[in-house]
Amino acid sequence: MAKRTKASVSALPSREDIVAFISNASGKVAKRDIAKAFNIKGGDRIWLKQMLKDLEIEGVVDRRRKVVHKAGQLPPVVLADITKRDRDGELIAVPTEWDVEEHGPIPTIIIMPHRKPRPGMPVAGVGDRALLRVDPLKDTDVHRYAGRVTKIIAKKQAQVLGIFRALPEGGGRLVPVEKKAREQELEIRPGDENGAQDGDLVATSVVKHGRFGLPHAKVQERLGSVKSEKAISLIAIYAHNIPNAFPPDVLADAEKAQPATLAGREDWRDVPLVTIDPPDAKDHDDAVHAVRDEDPNNQGGFIVTVAIADVAAYVRPGSALDREAQERGNSVYFPDRVVPMLPERISNDLCSLRPHQPRPALAVRMVIGPDGRKKSHAFHRVMMRSDAKLSYQQAQAAIDGRPDEITRPILDSILKPLWAAYETVKKARNVREPLDLDLPERKIVLKPDGTVDRVFVPERLEAHRLIEEFMILANVAAAETLEKAESDLIYRVHDEPSLEKMRSLSEVLASIGLKLPTQGALKPELFNRILRSVEGSEHQLFINEVVLRSQSQAEYSAENYGHFGLNLRRYAHFTSPIRRYADLIVHRALITALKLGKDGLPPDTTRAELIEISARISAAERRAMAAERETIDRLIAHFLADRIGASFNGQISGVTKAGLFIKLEETGADGFVPAATIGSDYYAFDERTHSMRGERTGETYRLGDKVEVKLVEAAPVAGALRFELLTKGRYSGRGAGGKKGGKKARGGPKAGRDSRRPSPKVRVKRKSPAR
Repeated sequence: MAKRTKASVSALPSREDIVAFISNASGKVAKRDIAKAFNIKGGDRIWLKQMLKDLEIEGVVDRRRKVVHKAGQLPPVVLADITKRDRDGELIAVPTEWDVEEHGPIPTIIIMPHRKPRPGMPVAGVGDRALLRVDPLKDTDVHRYAGRVTKIIAKKQAQVLGIFRALPEGGGRLVPVEKKAREQELEIRPGDENGAQDGDLVATSVVKHGRFGLPHAKVQERLGSVKSEKAISLIAIYAHNIPNAFPPDVLADAEKAQPATLAGREDWRDVPLVTIDPPDAKDHDDAVHAVRDEDPNNQGGFIVTVAIADVAAYVRPGSALDREAQERGNSVYFPDRVVPMLPERISNDLCSLRPHQPRPALAVRMVIGPDGRKKSHAFHRVMMRSDAKLSYQQAQAAIDGRPDEITRPILDSILKPLWAAYETVKKARNVREPLDLDLPERKIVLKPDGTVDRVFVPERLEAHRLIEEFMILANVAAAETLEKAESDLIYRVHDEPSLEKMRSLSEVLASIGLKLPTQGALKPELFNRILRSVEGSEHQLFINEVVLRSQSQAEYSAENYGHFGLNLRRYAHFTSPIRRYADLIVHRALITALKLGKDGLPPDTTRAELIEISARISAAERRAMAAERETIDRLIAHFLADRIGASFNGQISGVTKAGLFIKLEETGADGFVPAATIGSDYYAFDERTHSMRGERTGETYRLGDKVEVKLVEAAPVAGALRFELLTKGRYSGRGAGGKKGGKKARGGPKAGRDSRRPSPKVRVKRKSPAR
């Protein structure tokens, strides 16, 4: 517990005073706000810090993002989904993002009418996503919050994608591909089938969505058999309501755009910048250059230049292009298609840094010291001309001694200085020690007909790391410049792991004999020590995934609370405005702050607007990540569907009382082994050791164990795989009967006879601390 000094006992607030202050605040409270309210100064601030830590451990408050609020409370402004009407016809919403593991059951919000309604105020309905101002209700109320709609973010889908199930008497039912609880079947009346056959994947329009009974819908388009790989990404697009077609006014805006001129720009067309991207990249929005610094005061240093496509020159605030880009938030990438944030006229033509063609750019020139630290930087609005378009593999091959006709002429003059600068920058990176996860990323290669050819893990090259590190430097420079100019901006932030997730990580590590250090401040270096301790062992991949799951999710915010994963105090996304709206906002803010033109962030832009934009684009990013992940899961399930009965090597990636999650080595695919099909014993789930143990035999299956499994079922639409264990478990020499805390899961031959029945896939929630 926090201790007070004798001199300050009477002056300091009680525990109850602090909790009451936090509870009665209109939103989140910084530690300095508490100190100011109770006049806590000097050494007593240490007492306050320890008191807040004690309250957090007890679960009374949450300490997140350097601020404090009562545990489990919503912030004053929240992004929410309106899911239903209650018996009285009132609209009910739930927060779009809520961590059940940390905060308990999802709170419900009753939508209240505006006190003084005016023409043009937003009118919400079931299925809408909206920004709400919320107030807590009394504990006796059914709902925990009352909310008022300030803006509709996304209207309910005009179309619903699903599988058509025909009825003998004509018509049928539509089973939506969206599996969330708020979805329900739609009625397709006779004559509205539009030729759809039983089992077809179809797009429908809702023609009647009343308060009672099934909504009626008409089939608008047959998208083919659900067994077609080409339909898989469409499922994700429709299920997540991702805008897939540009409205006519947006396309008209793009077509009217004229190439930018030199007016108001520095002429950098002779600077030999190059782009280095994936080989299949269609647009190129960043170029790099490095040269040794000739300043005698910076011997061994470099000047690194990063030039980024000047999207702000074409996408003006308030235009149709701008509104659509903000709605989309980012581009979404699928194996068979890309859903871009901007039309091709902008993304793939006017803004793409094509070789030997003049293109407008916003560039930052950074002076790097011999220790790898950035000494200074300056931003410029320029006209550039890329000297070459390279792939990562092409650039790496040249450095490794295998240049081709494109890289040979620029090897000594351009590529070698880039690599030398990177070697210097790495020194500072190694000192900073960001979180160093090593997780292979699956890549799916499709055949010309759209079917899956193969699944592989591409090699991670130094060329990838070089571009990544230079982009991080540029992003930091953007954030520092805007802070110095006292300009509001959208940060890229990443909170430290929560106390609950750290406890879970500690349990997992203990199950394989590792101990989580408890001393010192929480820093990425702590996790890196864990990762290094398992490097080269059978647990390497598994522990990397567990550490990833322990992290918070990166997001966009108008409030800066740092980037934990990168171990940076300030960070903003600047380097990809073609595919991320956050970067476009940062570009505009730089243009305004540095007086680089009249097309920057409007001077009347408020912090409240940036808070709203941050919430919207963070939600759009999570939507894109989920759609991309689900599409890969579905494609791999489709790819494996004709290999039923085949055996695979894998690793136990999760253990619950329902069964075991398995990750396959060959494809990285995730599947499930129901507890009822494990062995011939009765198994108890041990939450502490993350294992299943047989009551009679002591046979144990533990998190991280390598196993061989047989594929029993593949469900492409759900992206689900069900396996049967072929590997015997470990034997501890005694059974699990009577063990405290064990949760019994039935196994054995009788239960196993039911294993032919399809089992719903149970997912392990994954969050990525994306930079």
